[in-house]
Amino acid sequence: MRAKYGFLVAGLTVWMAMSAFCQNEATAHESDKSSKYLQQATEGVEALRGWYDESTGLYKTTGWWNSANAITVLADYSRALKTQQHVPTLAHTFTAAQTTSPNFINKFYDDEGWWALAWIDAYDLTREPRYLEMAETIFADMAGGWDTGTCGGGIWWSKDNKYKNAIANELFLSVAAHLANRTSGSQRSSYAKWSKREWKWFSKSGMINAQNLINDGLNSSNPRACKNNGQTTWSYNQGVILGGLAEFSQFASRRASLRKANQFADAAITHLADKDGVLHDSCEPKCGEDGPQFKGIFARNLARLYASTPNSSYRTFAMTNADSIWKKAQGSDYEFGLVWSGPFDVADAARQSSALDAIVAAAFMTQGQ
Repeated sequence: MRAKYGFLVAGLTVWMAMSAFCQNEATAHESDKSSKYLQQATEGVEALRGWYDESTGLYKTTGWWNSANAITVLADYSRALKTQQHVPTLAHTFTAAQTTSPNFINKFYDDEGWWALAWIDAYDLTREPRYLEMAETIFADMAGGWDTGTCGGGIWWSKDNKYKNAIANELFLSVAAHLANRTSGSQRSSYAKWSKREWKWFSKSGMINAQNLINDGLNSSNPRACKNNGQTTWSYNQGVILGGLAEFSQFASRRASLRKANQFADAAITHLADKDGVLHDSCEPKCGEDGPQFKGIFARNLARLYASTPNSSYRTFAMTNADSIWKKAQGSDYEFGLVWSGPFDVADAARQSSALDAIVAAAFMTQGQ
């Protein structure tokens, strides 16, 4: 009996040792992948610096809201690499870019949302209160766009009050949820209420179609009976909602909100990617000034959803897109193009920061974060 028991214990010990070895090997393998993507991101970030304009704190070759996304990827990259090297750039933009728009407030509520999220990311990296305070200032202006007279709620896209669309409202939800998770007391309660109010409205607005794809906005010709306008299902609309719901899930209906976020992510991967798993927008290969930014926003927010609901298919998707960018959509000097399946077309700050979003997302997911 003792011999049998001893044999079982010995066998269990061997099994545990082998399991630990395999787990360590897998962890080391993932670490190698993450290091690869971080090195690629480092090269890409260096190229992005070439478009940075010290006089304005913005990026040449691209627009105001795109520069907010470039700052966001710089903060995300810094957190992934655990470096403070680019903190001075964030600080410089925080001051210099306000010459263009004080407090980062302008005519468009979606522009404001991008900057609010950028400064929340800067706060997460540096823990400097001024960045979070700025995000709160921006959000207060966005909340002024809330209107129940048309479509029963939601914020307008711009201060012309003519269009209610997905991106402005997704950003409003995301900023509110992010702020709720970074404040306390009555502030936290207020932001949480705003995010719940937005999600309740958005989820029933009609913009979400039967495939769990989000169309661009609402037809408000009848203000009391707004309908899905059937316009393009852009990748960034499938993306911002993921990060917003991941934050939202930390204080409200966790299971339900994450399940819905998974449905949005799965729908994008199913319907917006090609047979090789590479993400595309329907405007390719000519996407104007705004379109080149979209796909990276999806990749970034998929990584944030992955942190809440780890899913191997999301990690595989991120790696597939990062690898395709590096192998097929790269020009000279580590510059990246619009179409991630290739070929490389031209370089600019929007294309570069969008591709970097995808590479940094792959680094995050292979770090196990």
